[in-house]
Amino acid sequence: MKVKILNISDDTVRFIVEGVDVALANALRRTMIREVPCMTIDDLFIFDNSSVIPDEILAHRIGLIPIKTDLGNYILPEDCECGSDLGCSKCRTVLTLDVEVEEGTRTITSGDFVSEDPKVVPTSPDIPLTKLASNQAVRLEAYASLGKGKVHAKWQPVSMAVYQHIAEIKIDEKQCTACAECVNACPSNVLEIQEGVLKIVDINSCFLCGDCVESCPVEPAAIEQGRKEDSFMFTVESTGCLPPERIVVEAVNIILAKLDELEGKVERGETDAEITDFEIEEQEGRRLYSVGTADVDTKEEADENVKP
Repeated sequence: MKVKILNISDDTVRFIVEGVDVALANALRRTMIREVPCMTIDDLFIFDNSSVIPDEILAHRIGLIPIKTDLGNYILPEDCECGSDLGCSKCRTVLTLDVEVEEGTRTITSGDFVSEDPKVVPTSPDIPLTKLASNQAVRLEAYASLGKGKVHAKWQPVSMAVYQHIAEIKIDEKQCTACAECVNACPSNVLEIQEGVLKIVDINSCFLCGDCVESCPVEPAAIEQGRKEDSFMFTVESTGCLPPERIVVEAVNIILAKLDELEGKVERGETDAEITDFEIEEQEGRRLYSVGTADVDTKEEADENVKP
């Protein structure tokens, strides 16, 4: 396996992995999305909310705020020994919001949160939450904890994690007339005419659209387009909770840990899992509710009350 980093920025990393198959590439992508933990607000105590936004909507907005994560100082709540519903200093941190407007209007943003841990704060201070008018206020206490994307999307550390095959382009120099038709047809500027010869200048930008082959006036076409079956280019964009390269490293470590666990089970002969029967409790009854009608007990009564 070979890894080549193309570029790294504050929120995005692009790299190429060679010598792997689709299964491993997809396992890495899914692990970054589902398994790498990050911190998000999961519990709220709202003491005062006189804004126009209902408590439920406000809580939903707050829960989706990306939070900078310190993986070194916090553990998952299920791994903590405290056993508390709200956690302890090892598995959660507290953020408070206390804003009141006496006159005029003001927009409350994520930057109004005050965290007990300076390292665990919203990734951006400019995320709007609600707007207050005169004599309105919002006071609440929020608990941020680690979680995984497989439990809820708010714990996904990436806003994008994709991979694509690396293109492979072959040029028949004997057939090619350097007419530049394929250069003009390519939407990604992969090809270029240099000193009267067709050259590949950026193979990593090719997304296998096939326009270059279709535009070639020579028959058969002087250019062939394919893909490398064992090479993939990843683009990983972080929500800001973790550096993008840290997300990739953590995902690799998680995959290695799972492989070690699987190897141990194979060595111990624990490859057969016993499947047991389970029972589903039957519900005694079900009530149906319809907008604009009273509570009813049966579907027939509900149909009678619903007007066309």
